[in-house]
Amino acid sequence: MTLPATDPFVLVLQTAISPVALISGVGLLVLSMTNRFGRTADRARGLAAQWAGADEAHRVRLVKQIRILYRRSRLLLYATGFALASVLVAVLLVVALFVHYLAGVNLHRLVVVLFVLSLATLVASLGYFIKDMTLSLRALREELQDHL
Repeated sequence: MTLPATDPFVLVLQTAISPVALISGVGLLVLSMTNRFGRTADRARGLAAQWAGADEAHRVRLVKQIRILYRRSRLLLYATGFALASVLVAVLLVVALFVHYLAGVNLHRLVVVLFVLSLATLVASLGYFIKDMTLSLRALREELQDHL
């Protein structure tokens, strides 16, 4: 007894599940990053408002914190950009998979390159995100300097 031939459309849907799951997961990561970015920017604005009425010693500490927050904002921008690039490449991967299966075009190498590129941009994004978290701890230490 022979097995029935599998519909090519079913095959492409099965193959596209991994990149689609990647897109969903990275979407949640981007949400977290944009929330952190907003909080960082708001905190920097709040410290800048305090700077005008502060004495010189307090201003020095405020400037240190503001610089760290600005650097964190830049890191979060890079992290978000790389995460969104990962999503874009994953979408291109899904398109390539559909073209590969439905049009019968041999895109094996392109599919592999897109998958690796998607993961590489995700790794870069996570690297920047980890660096932001490290700077967040440094900013906290600076803020609590008198209490430690």
